[in-house]
Amino acid sequence: MSKLIQYKAIDEFGKIHNDSILIENTPELEQRLNVMGLELINFRVKKESFLSFKSRKVPRSELINFSFQMQQLTKSGVSILDGLHDLKETVADGRMKEVISSIIVEIEGGKTLSQSLETFPDVFDNIYVTLIKVGEQSGNISEVFYDLAETIKWHDELVSHTKKIMIYPTIVTVVVLSVVTFLMVFLIPQLIPFIKNIGGEIPLHTRALIVTSDALVNYWYLIFGIPILAIIAVKVASKRNEKVKYKVDSIKLKIWLFGPLLLKTNLARFSNYFAMMYRSGLTVLESLKIAENLVNNVVLSKAIVDSRSHIEEGAQISDSFKSVDIFPPLIVRMLKVGENTGALDDALVNVSYFYNREVTETIDKLEAAITPILTVILGVIMMWIMSAVLGPVYDSLSKITG
Repeated sequence: MSKLIQYKAIDEFGKIHNDSILIENTPELEQRLNVMGLELINFRVKKESFLSFKSRKVPRSELINFSFQMQQLTKSGVSILDGLHDLKETVADGRMKEVISSIIVEIEGGKTLSQSLETFPDVFDNIYVTLIKVGEQSGNISEVFYDLAETIKWHDELVSHTKKIMIYPTIVTVVVLSVVTFLMVFLIPQLIPFIKNIGGEIPLHTRALIVTSDALVNYWYLIFGIPILAIIAVKVASKRNEKVKYKVDSIKLKIWLFGPLLLKTNLARFSNYFAMMYRSGLTVLESLKIAENLVNNVVLSKAIVDSRSHIEEGAQISDSFKSVDIFPPLIVRMLKVGENTGALDDALVNVSYFYNREVTETIDKLEAAITPILTVILGVIMMWIMSAVLGPVYDSLSKITG
């Protein structure tokens, strides 16, 4: 079992390095540090908490740079081991340098590159390792590194673009909720006695404001707590019960506006990775087996499993995808074209390009529409509060002056 070691070491220039490293056994520590050009001073075994585990994740940008630089080195005829040694010298101190140093030790110990990468599942996923293994067997390791770099870069841009749409709405929603809560909990209760003492009939929208304010003051823990508990309960139930997970993921795909966006994002990712795996030399069945875990939705994952089962039974790829009745006609049509022309990978790349563009355009449209919508919502809430408070005052003053 891997242990997290906190070490203190010194380099050839006399600089002290305090860092941590994940190793299988303690004797391996000095070997790893020697590869990194460090001499061990002292060390201790450190408990790896959840936060430390998260902090040891390698950013996607570093993985892109690693793949691109390895592609350039191997394309130039540099051996894998020499390339890793050169790359280690250029990478900044951190988790990625530690990983590269460990890979060098593994390869010098007799393992292949793919076998070495398998020891770091938190950095190199199953797709990455499998494709490197295919590249080793076919002799096209440089092309595989290029495909990986481009695909990870594409995925990073897609994720960043998708997250972009959530930033502004989240900020505005938090501000609106904070302002409304402050008004309802602190300001309105102080004005309610004044409104009631004015006399006369209290308008309906003012009574609604009073009821809302009383509810927030007296039952705020339920109003804010129940939705949070409900979300937690659904997440826990989804993890423990496959039927609940399937139902929740099915609902996600049907949510207005965001459901189609989620579907297109997953289809773009699936098509792009499927094309890359098939182009690298994996069979359709092998590619689909790996692709089952690519889509972050059990409904789509089950559809891929069912499609693979139909292909195993002898059905055509396009017919298999059509039979599960979840993939859009575009994918089925392009798969059929790819089957007929013998260019299945090109057809899948075209599908990925189409859905990637659809996702980008949808996000841009939603981003442009969300700003005025949230502004209108905030304006309506403020108008309601202002009219509910000032309305009775105005009516009372009208009666006095009249």
